[in-house]
Amino acid sequence: MKFGTVPLGAASGAILAHSVTLAGGGRLRKGGVLGPDDLAALAATGLAEVTVARLDADDVHEDAAALALARALVPDEAAAGLRLRPVGTGRVNIHAECLGLAEVLAERIDAVNAVDPMISVATVPRWQRLGAGEMVATVKIIAYGVSQHALDEACEAARGGLRMRPARLRHATLIQSVPDGDAGEKGYGALQKRLLALGVTLGPKVLVPHRLDALTQAVRAAQGAELILILTASATSDPHDIAPEAVRLAGGQVARFGMPVDPGNLLFIGQLGAVPVIGLPGCVKSPALNGADWVMERIICGVPVASLDIAAMGVGGLLKESPARGRPREAKHD
Repeated sequence: MKFGTVPLGAASGAILAHSVTLAGGGRLRKGGVLGPDDLAALAATGLAEVTVARLDADDVHEDAAALALARALVPDEAAAGLRLRPVGTGRVNIHAECLGLAEVLAERIDAVNAVDPMISVATVPRWQRLGAGEMVATVKIIAYGVSQHALDEACEAARGGLRMRPARLRHATLIQSVPDGDAGEKGYGALQKRLLALGVTLGPKVLVPHRLDALTQAVRAAQGAELILILTASATSDPHDIAPEAVRLAGGQVARFGMPVDPGNLLFIGQLGAVPVIGLPGCVKSPALNGADWVMERIICGVPVASLDIAAMGVGGLLKESPARGRPREAKHD
């Protein structure tokens, strides 16, 4: 692509690089292809030259390039749960068509952005929760055109790099161990709001004393649930504390205790038959984001969460601390 200032007589068919306010009102907007009427209007404004871009024979116009790259990222909109918005000024915005998590194949996005500085894709963070209609990514060709070779390379790198993971589970059971006189409303209310954001309903309250036998019986009785959540009166502080032991005694397995996300360290995950089980940290009673949100959202949306997946959450896992936290990260010193 050639870019620069040329006499008006040499600007026919070129792309206007900068918007121009015309004499007597009106405006020629950048990105438009200059025709005879445009050149006459520029001359009447008193201009003898204009800054333009002219594509080379092997260049692709910004709009065509942006649309081709967006279609490479999302080759099947319906299957991906995404919608491409109309192209303009070298940009295509990509929006979610459903409630769920954005699956971003970061290595493909990185590869696209490494091809040519004039080709760019910006996305939300991987596994970001989004509602229908929210933007997932924007494709932008920064210059007025890009070479066909670079575009082909970017499209090849981008193939299927984006999709939504819609919420698949619809119901969850919350088991709470509580002290005498505690109606469990704070924990239940906080979880109900979290789950409704993903279209999941929470079953009736299940309250038991903070004892191994009572909790084991409650877990065993919940085997027909789609998702079992456990919130105990006292924070789980060991892989063999009451809550994980209750899962084992009920016939289930515990895959991991502890996560490198704070708040949220004291979480565990497991299975009771085919039913996922999440042992929740006490911080879920606060509305603030915590590690349990990341795990619950993925499981609800059918994204596998194994021990190594949780281990990989540490980078970016230092979240904003809740003022209501019982034991702050940093102790006060005199």
